[in-house]
Amino acid sequence: DDDDDGDDKRPTPDERFEHASRVCGEECLSILTNIVESQLPARQFVEEALLARHSVDPSGEIICLTSGGLPWKSHLFNLERQHGITSDDTTTDKHKRSPLIKYVLYTDQGGMWRIQCVSEENAGFINRLGLPVEWRGVRDEDLSRVSEIEGCTFCHAAGFIGGNATFEGVLEMARVALAQPR
Repeated sequence: DDDDDGDDKRPTPDERFEHASRVCGEECLSILTNIVESQLPARQFVEEALLARHSVDPSGEIICLTSGGLPWKSHLFNLERQHGITSDDTTTDKHKRSPLIKYVLYTDQGGMWRIQCVSEENAGFINRLGLPVEWRGVRDEDLSRVSEIEGCTFCHAAGFIGGNATFEGVLEMARVALAQPR
């Protein structure tokens, strides 16, 4: 009989179970590797930046990450809550004031400095405080002229991210942006 020639290559239930177990194990390992090698170190970098925020700017509304390209948003929201940074209360007592972070500074892969607005938590594209309207969509020397800050490279048309050649320049961009009318 042709059906009994041993050419039946369909996997047995045990072989299918072994394959499914292997796939699940690989996926679990991938998730754990991401947590250990990416998420936990990123959280530590964000927490260090959050705790050092007053050394970046006295307002406490700007943080500087020592490394770009790491997942920071969800960590920032969680760490703000954990450290009691929960509102933009405008009390004049600076020891009681814990304003939310407005801007994150970091370098990109090319070594240029970036300023990125922090969005409202769970609000997609709504920023806590966008970059000044006058800067939006402007580049290079034109942006340096409009902002009166040397070394500017760009400001996105939506005002959520901008760039500067130097840390001092991007920090000044953040400080000027903080001073804009709210």
